[in-house]
Amino acid sequence: MTILKNFAAVAAITSIALAAHAAPMESLPTAGTLVVVPAYGEVKHANDQAVVTLAIEEQDKDKAAAASRVNTKMKQGLEIVKKEDPQASLKTQGYYTYPVYPEERMLPNGQPVKQPRVPTAWRVGQYLQVTTTSLDKLPKTVASAQKILTLNGIQFGLAPETTRKLDDERIAATYKNLNERMSSIATAMGRKVGDAVLETVDFEGSGNYAERSSAAAPMMMRMSKSADSMEVAEPSFEPGETTLQMQLVGKVRFK
Repeated sequence: MTILKNFAAVAAITSIALAAHAAPMESLPTAGTLVVVPAYGEVKHANDQAVVTLAIEEQDKDKAAAASRVNTKMKQGLEIVKKEDPQASLKTQGYYTYPVYPEERMLPNGQPVKQPRVPTAWRVGQYLQVTTTSLDKLPKTVASAQKILTLNGIQFGLAPETTRKLDDERIAATYKNLNERMSSIATAMGRKVGDAVLETVDFEGSGNYAERSSAAAPMMMRMSKSADSMEVAEPSFEPGETTLQMQLVGKVRFK
């Protein structure tokens, strides 16, 4: 008898559970709901601008002699770049003069010998920044400049005019993504897109502001001296492409 009672109790519990599972789940009311929707968009474009950093450094016991050679060679380098790429924007920067001290002598006990620090030479240098959109001429321009100057760095990117032109595409792509995400959200909530009203579009709500980049401090370098007439093989450059991204936040309210 006990076994039959237990069986009946289990059967009753099972029936209640099945009935509860079969019952349709009630949807939460969505009238008046405010939905915050982040959206993203991006466009890609081949890089069409290069910022090249050229440099010259000289070392001499006579500070004036070192500075004179730097000034002369920078002038020659400027003339070469202007001749090879007349449309380039040039900017000289980072002129420096550093004393060169001899290595400290050490006593047997490991302590340095106390003596006045007197420079044995002077290191003088200067940098030249070249901004150009003539990427087809860039290898030849750099190779010509390297007869006098040293290539210190190069960075590819988009010209300001190109970035402005791509803004329309970037905004359109981001807004399209907002509509796609809102459509998916409305479907998940069992609502029609037509029941939603876009209240706010905040293109700065994501905090995705323009990237801030600071130029690294000029590094001191030692350059090997070579004849100015020595030919330099053209370097190889691959400009690559840049991806411009945008984020926005939309606030949508269901009727």
